[in-house]
Amino acid sequence: MRRLSLGSRLALLFAACTATVSLVAGVVFNRASEAHFIELDQQLLESKLINVRQTLLSGSDAAHITEELSQQGDVSLRISGPEGQRWFGRSLQMPANLPQSPGLATINDNGTDYRLLNAPLQPEQPDSAQLTLLLDITHHQHFLQRMQHLIWLTVGLSALATALLGAWAARSGLRPLRRMSAVARGISAQSLNARLPEAQMPAELTELAHSFNAMLGRLDDSFQRLSAFSADIAHELRTPLSNLLTHTQVTLTRPRPLEDYREALHSNLEELQWMAQLVNDMLYLAKADHGLLMPKREPLKLAEEADALLEFFAPLAEDAQVSLSRDGQGLFEGDRAMLRRALSNLLDNALRFTPPAGDVRVQIAEQAKSLRVTVENSGEGISSELLPRLFDRFYRADPARQEGSSEHAGLGLAITQSIIRAHGGQIHCESAQGWTRFVIELPQND
Repeated sequence: MRRLSLGSRLALLFAACTATVSLVAGVVFNRASEAHFIELDQQLLESKLINVRQTLLSGSDAAHITEELSQQGDVSLRISGPEGQRWFGRSLQMPANLPQSPGLATINDNGTDYRLLNAPLQPEQPDSAQLTLLLDITHHQHFLQRMQHLIWLTVGLSALATALLGAWAARSGLRPLRRMSAVARGISAQSLNARLPEAQMPAELTELAHSFNAMLGRLDDSFQRLSAFSADIAHELRTPLSNLLTHTQVTLTRPRPLEDYREALHSNLEELQWMAQLVNDMLYLAKADHGLLMPKREPLKLAEEADALLEFFAPLAEDAQVSLSRDGQGLFEGDRAMLRRALSNLLDNALRFTPPAGDVRVQIAEQAKSLRVTVENSGEGISSELLPRLFDRFYRADPARQEGSSEHAGLGLAITQSIIRAHGGQIHCESAQGWTRFVIELPQND
């Protein structure tokens, strides 16, 4: 079965609520009217009872009693003896088998409703005659029946009117959702810049519209990054492939000595090794994007790991006349190979951009709930506009980058960020006052 729309559900809900309220109000009014008529009838019968008692106790005859009752044409009287024998009756249609219990009662005889009041003529005497007053209340019942019909008619019309008005109100109120649906239907790779007008949204939908726009912004940014990533892959692979083709074609143009072929193969091998490394790095990042990087957990002394890396880079730093140092220490449970790769990328990056006589420092500090590792280098800073893009794939802040460089493809910082995130940490870059520092925040193990 087809599901009801939200507007139809709201309309039916409004109609049900209105019908329920109208029905309850009608029933309450009907019960109140019925109780009011019972009270009026009781007052009337009790007043007639007093008059009949006074008339009978004063010694008046039956003719006087009949005249007294004739002033109230719908009231009948029966006088019975102590044993129930009938002494007097003033009624052309007095029902048979009337109740004998004292007090007020309601009876029905042949479709006619009566209000009956039984009372002794002389309450202080146990063998007193019994008086029975009977009041025809058919006109009251007709009024109550008309009232009930009116209640049901009002309930039905109210429910119908509320359903129609509720449908209109729901349709009008849900217009922003239809607008949101229209925007969602129109979204494609070429129209990710569409946004919902948050200022025109109701208060209840403002947060939803804001979240929807934020989602579109993230999708747009991810798509732009993916497009740039695809273009960068083609850009990075184009030059080495072109070099391989050109070099191979030139080598094959004529017969050459064996040494020339060996040199050509060696040159091609370098290009192929760089391409293989590039593909491996891209596969590594793809695994990181899908949460497939599962670091091992082993206790590590970060000071010892940093010292080992500094010792590895010492010859390169000595050639570049750059000073290396490490300060602080800390314990962390993580994957040694992955963390060494991350720190190695940062140190390699720092050495490349540190001028002669500059410094590269590694600082380790244990904090309350985290471990802070900083790799900083002196030299020309990075503008604040470029800092958010440093961890983008294939991005190189150096404007003098060489196309198809087989040395640096611009994936090191992206891989470093993936490794840190796989360990539950965060990394960011700061650059000010002649120092550029990469700050790693790792969660401290309990």
